[in-house]
Amino acid sequence: MTTEKMTAAELQQLIGPVVDIARMAGERILEIYNRDFSIEHKEDKSPLTEADVAAHHAIVDGLSALTPELPVLSEESAALPFAERARWSRYWLVDPLDGTREFVKRNGEFTVNIALIEDHAPVLGVILVPVTGLCYYAARAGGAFRAGADGRATPIRVRPLDTSHVIVAGSRSHAGGTLEEFLRTVGSHELISMGSSLKSCLVAEGRADVYPRLGPTSEWDTAAAHCIVEAAGGRVCDTAMRPLRYNTKESLLNPDFFVSGDPHHDWSRYLPQQ
Repeated sequence: MTTEKMTAAELQQLIGPVVDIARMAGERILEIYNRDFSIEHKEDKSPLTEADVAAHHAIVDGLSALTPELPVLSEESAALPFAERARWSRYWLVDPLDGTREFVKRNGEFTVNIALIEDHAPVLGVILVPVTGLCYYAARAGGAFRAGADGRATPIRVRPLDTSHVIVAGSRSHAGGTLEEFLRTVGSHELISMGSSLKSCLVAEGRADVYPRLGPTSEWDTAAAHCIVEAAGGRVCDTAMRPLRYNTKESLLNPDFFVSGDPHHDWSRYLPQQ
């Protein structure tokens, strides 16, 4: 596989086709969302629906046709050993249906996430909200955008931080005691509860200052949003304020992390002292 980095122009050329693939997957999801569907559970007890599988096949087929030379790593793929993945310098990282719990609750807060990873960092990201048709996307050195169902796009940007009243995006299904302690230390704040990668999108479009994720996630949960947030002027980093990196180890689990609009603010100081 080539180790030459893709140019900004090459990445821009991919965005339109990848958005189309995400929308196709969103259509498959909605077909199932709008009728009765069965729910299974994976080994980790997380839910799996036929919509996850249908979206997975739509995306893998679409990306394989678009870039046959690039491997695709999806949440619903068979597990691949790190020895094989370690040879990849560039690959697609996909969560076909992020927020399956929200899908099951039928609250609309679920997304399709597609990212292109190059040298352990996301360089293109697309997030589609199937229920509304809203789409967020970005590519390295190309800015971040939000497009409605009509395809009309507007640039998005993170907001300046006002530490006297912090707006925090929090998980609707995965809030816990560590988050509560973090919020107490932050002080005056407003909490917006949201499902899936939409929490990161709130930061990217300037509606929230920080999304602290102090619990388990996988790399496909964050990659697309990571690209979009950075292109919008923000930052995605672990609790030591180091950027998240992808495909560097056997496990595909992320460390705890912050998605922040202000790229210089040290959110780790609000964490409970060990």
